[in-house]
Amino acid sequence: MSGTNGTPMNVTLRVWRQANASAKGEFVSYKAAGISSDASFLEMLDVVNEDLTVRGEEPIAFSHDCREGICGSCALMINGVAHGPVLGAATCQVHMRSFGDGDEITIEPWRASAFPVVKDLVVDRGSLDRIIAAGGFVTAPTGGARDANTQLIPKPDADMAMDAAACIGCGACVAACPNGSASLFTAAKVTHLGMLPQGQPERARRAVNMVTQMDLEGFGGCSLFGECQEACPKLISIDTITRMNRDYMRAMLTASPERSGGEG
Repeated sequence: MSGTNGTPMNVTLRVWRQANASAKGEFVSYKAAGISSDASFLEMLDVVNEDLTVRGEEPIAFSHDCREGICGSCALMINGVAHGPVLGAATCQVHMRSFGDGDEITIEPWRASAFPVVKDLVVDRGSLDRIIAAGGFVTAPTGGARDANTQLIPKPDADMAMDAAACIGCGACVAACPNGSASLFTAAKVTHLGMLPQGQPERARRAVNMVTQMDLEGFGGCSLFGECQEACPKLISIDTITRMNRDYMRAMLTASPERSGGEG
């Protein structure tokens, strides 16, 4: 990626290489030469992998999909920071101009017991999918979409629901948390649906079921350290965790959680 756009730069990569979940991993150094400063971080890895392939070596395994900050696949620790040095950006939105020429860049997978390494920089984040499956849904009639004005929603509620819905499920909050907690992720899903009329029938049991599944997956407990919201590429606030805890406690203190969904 040495084209005419951007300034060519050279960096050294310390990349975590691990053949599979049971294999012993280690850091391996690679030179990335002539990389355009306008190249994205993942494009830089593509160039390194092309060079490794030409030399007959195993390319570095890393997850990616949309490369537009939407899918959440690009889960990398860069110099000890989830998604790298750019605030409010996923790895695919980080460009090489965020680094200096001659820098050494350390790249690791998410480090959390609930995210076992699959290969190199790829981890299994199926635990997040199972949390969503436990309660991240609504029971709403099927059919044509209703007119938006038939259910008026206060703007603060709509804004909070939209902010929470921005979660892309990347797991950066888990990787950044010293406890390995998935509370911000879970709270975003609980808050998104809990703030809307369509989400009220399951509101109480949603909080109970998703928090319970989160604990079953082996995530750590939340101590409101706050690093999760700093690492989140969508800058979701830890205020959502407070809302989730309130819904959870209310449901647990109610004799029949299934009937308490519309409260509050």
